[in-house]
Amino acid sequence: MRTRAAVSAALASAGILIAGWQSGLHVADTGSSVASAAAGSTGSSGSSGTSGSAGASGSSGSSSPSSAGGTTGASAKAVGTYAGSVVQTRFGSVQVQITVQAGKITDVTALQLTDAERKSVQISNRAAPLLRTEVLAAQSADVQTISGATVTSDAYLNSLQAALDAANL
Repeated sequence: MRTRAAVSAALASAGILIAGWQSGLHVADTGSSVASAAAGSTGSSGSSGTSGSAGASGSSGSSSPSSAGGTTGASAKAVGTYAGSVVQTRFGSVQVQITVQAGKITDVTALQLTDAERKSVQISNRAAPLLRTEVLAAQSADVQTISGATVTSDAYLNSLQAALDAANL
């Protein structure tokens, strides 16, 4: 009887862990577009999809680039404003926008940050400026997550990577 109870408890715990892990980070394909810096020009929507595997949660969602100079070819230097995908977390949505000039990231703006509760807002307000500084220094999404803001950091960097992909950086 004890063995049966132990096995049942282990299975229940595993089920709860799996459900919590799956609900932790999801990408919402919103197809939102960003206002163009140049009057009258709009970007085209990038490819969309999500990917994930057991043990790692990766994602790439849709993003909509807007080009100020109309130079968004593979041979041209990226110029413009690019919005990353909206990443859904258990604490709220996260979306990042980058500004690119001459193929370099010149600005990173958080369009949405986690806001499910007061603590989430505090964490986001602390983490976003640190992540912005790190991204501008690294010129990529290959930066460390902020301690105490892991969910927000992961969502921020996933959205950032989608924006970088849209900008072909």
